[in-house]
Amino acid sequence: MAWQPTRDFLGYADNLPDPKWPGGARLAVNFVMNYEEGSEPSVQDGEDHTEVGLSEAQGLNQGIKGRDLAGEGLFEYGSRVGFWRVMRAFEERKLPMTVFGCALALERNPKAAAAIKRAGFDVCSHGWRWIKHFELSETEERDHIKRAVASFQKTVGEAPAGWYCRYGPGLSTRRLVVEHGGFLYDSDYYGDELPFWQTVEGKGHLVIPYSITTNDVKLAGWVGTAGDWFTFVKDGFDMLYREGAKQPKMMSIGLHNRLIGHPSRAVGLERVLDYMQKHKDVWITKRVDIAKHWIKTHPFPGKGLNE
Repeated sequence: MAWQPTRDFLGYADNLPDPKWPGGARLAVNFVMNYEEGSEPSVQDGEDHTEVGLSEAQGLNQGIKGRDLAGEGLFEYGSRVGFWRVMRAFEERKLPMTVFGCALALERNPKAAAAIKRAGFDVCSHGWRWIKHFELSETEERDHIKRAVASFQKTVGEAPAGWYCRYGPGLSTRRLVVEHGGFLYDSDYYGDELPFWQTVEGKGHLVIPYSITTNDVKLAGWVGTAGDWFTFVKDGFDMLYREGAKQPKMMSIGLHNRLIGHPSRAVGLERVLDYMQKHKDVWITKRVDIAKHWIKTHPFPGKGLNE
């Protein structure tokens, strides 16, 4: 029987490993830009509707059949404007980040792909398109993984180091990622704060958990200010930083160009970056560097956690 995910309610429990982050850092922080605009469901790409998820139109329920021109524009803001504002925030501070990129989206914005490559940011595949992988057949999903990798090799010059689905993977996703090979990790998991190993089809596979909590999806509604988001992320950072004095931690922060890229929200991101930079013993880093560090410092033990 092919590998299937199993539930694990224990994790590391009360025996957390020491990540041994570089420089003795008490907290590793990874910022993630989700680049999705141009790969979402659309009439042009064969769907019968316009995607409006994680945008100002979410929840409006206009009942538009076919193309929603307002929804299209809200997504296009992310690629035309928001992307460049987020890029400037990191480049001006000389900070690294990871791009969860949808392959087709970057094909449709070669200037963005070139900017990501030029900045040296690492790319984790967010799929060929921003669609729900759990709705794909195994054959379709295998093809999407293959197409995504080939696409990134052309747009950013290298294969993606990791894999992350839209919201949630399918039952076969992790097995197919391992089957394809070439990935250092996947981030299709929300149930932990530190990387861990799994055994998939007899092979060691690294999982680096992601977060939709410390994430700008909190701003995808009618309520929420830059100050609210800053305080929310700051509080999480403060607790992890305090805990990290005894037990080093990891923090993932998710960003979306069509959300955080608007001026009234981007100021919250700038405050977060400036606040974190004032603290010593914080490793703001790329996801691929966390993966490489973990593989070197905590190599696959021959079996996965709790297996």
